[in-house]
Amino acid sequence: MLMIKILSTHSADFEQVLQAVADIEAIVQPQDAWGFQTLVESLKQDSMHLLIVYEQKNNSINNTVTGYCLYQVIFEQAEILRIGTHPDYQRQGIASQIFARLNTELRTHQVESLLLEVRADNAPAIALYEQQEFALIHKRKGYYQTPHQPAIDALIMQRLYVRE
Repeated sequence: MLMIKILSTHSADFEQVLQAVADIEAIVQPQDAWGFQTLVESLKQDSMHLLIVYEQKNNSINNTVTGYCLYQVIFEQAEILRIGTHPDYQRQGIASQIFARLNTELRTHQVESLLLEVRADNAPAIALYEQQEFALIHKRKGYYQTPHQPAIDALIMQRLYVRE
């Protein structure tokens, strides 16, 4: 069973959960993974929040971190800074569940738009974001530089929230 919650910096398992996120980052974002210390420093800012997806096993207290979404809210604007799902759990709808929970959180805080950046060569992520009502609003030419390889564009995508 999956459970999604916002990680509290006062949580007893805070460091353990952040290490699990850093471990997933290293797998899914090998070119520019955020490490444990970077995550700790980011979460010291009041505007930063981290959604954690846990797989609960047999009502056990020992939950496995399967995915995450680090985002920032500043006034009516939000931005996803990091998002990922452990490869063992990909293609199971976890990212869609993260977005469902994130959208609820953002509407509660009267957020009007949500931004994210994605590598132009990451077709699965782009397809997911388009499914989640994101639209391309800007392209940063040659933003991602890797030695001995052609530069990759960064796509800036945005989702707008309609006020109800």
